Order: sequence, then C-alpha cells, then structure tokens
Amino acid sequence: MFSININKQEIKEWVVTIVVALVLVVIIRTFVLDTRIVPTTSMVPTIQPGDRLFVEKITLRFQGLERGEVIVFKPPTQSALTDDLIKRLIALPGDTVETKGGKLYVNGVPQDEPYLAEPIQYTRPIVTVKPGEIYVMGDNRNRSYDSHEWGCAAIDDVKGKALLTYWPLNRMRLW
Repeated sequence: MFSININKQEIKEWVVTIVVALVLVVIIRTFVLDTRIVPTTSMVPTIQPGDRLFVEKITLRFQGLERGEVIVFKPPTQSALTDDLIKRLIALPGDTVETKGGKLYVNGVPQDEPYLAEPIQYTRPIVTVKPGEIYVMGDNRNRSYDSHEWGCAAIDDVKGKALLTYWPLNRMRLW
C-alpha cells in the first residue's frame, strides 16, 4: 500500500512560502513591473497587435516623463474607452502641438519620426497642453484613436513606461 506521511511543519512551510510568493507578486505588479498585451494596430509598425510588453513603473516616480517615450495610461473620460492605452508621449504640460502638411510640430519644431510608416494625413490646429496633462499619439497616426481625436490625458493617469517587448521572440526589443 501507498502511505502519505504529512508533517504539520512541512505544511506550515508550504503555506508560508505560497503566501510570501503571492505578496511579492502583488507588490511587484503594483509598484515595479507589469505586463500588457497589445490589442490594436494603433502603434504599428513599432508595436504589433498581440505583442506582449513589460511595463516598468519605477522611473516614472523618480525621473518623470520624456517626450518620445512609449507609455501605458488610463484613458481620459472623454475618450469613452475603459482599457489602458499604449501610446507615444508627444508633448508635456506647456508644450504646443500642431499637425500640418503631413508632419507633427511640437513647440513649432517639425518632429523627426522615423518610426512612422506613413505621413500624417490630417491637419489639426495648434493645441497648448495644460498643466497636469499630456498629449499622446499612436505611431500608426492615421489609424490611432488618440489625443488628436479626444484631447489630452491626465499626467497622473500614467501607469508606466514600455520596458521590453518579450513576445513574440522574433520581435523582442528593449525600449
């Protein structure tokens, strides 16, 4: 016959190990690192639908944000969206943004954007980003629902910065 020898001390050690592991996962996902699966084409060609990303949350707290970073944020109410968005940070509070002649202008300076697959096919007048807000756009400018459609997002709603595309392996990329 088969006999199972269960030791109370061993059970206690397993329970403690599992509880500690769960607490660490919650702490890491809340404050350090999270994952996202990209659902749309708004960041093509830079990020493809189905790509999986690690999103880091540390530098946001200590270094703030910089133009050009790919960020994850809670969508503004006026967008009528509910899921977190992944977009490129275009402008910070006080900056001006304009699109004309197929180009993006930030503070009156045309932006060099080698990651775009095609020129912008719309025109938008100058917008000044208000304090506490940011202007974001997808890299697939002509097919992205972003600040050019619904306005600015709250800087406090930024959850993190793209750190690494880890899947699929052939698209692995450190941001």
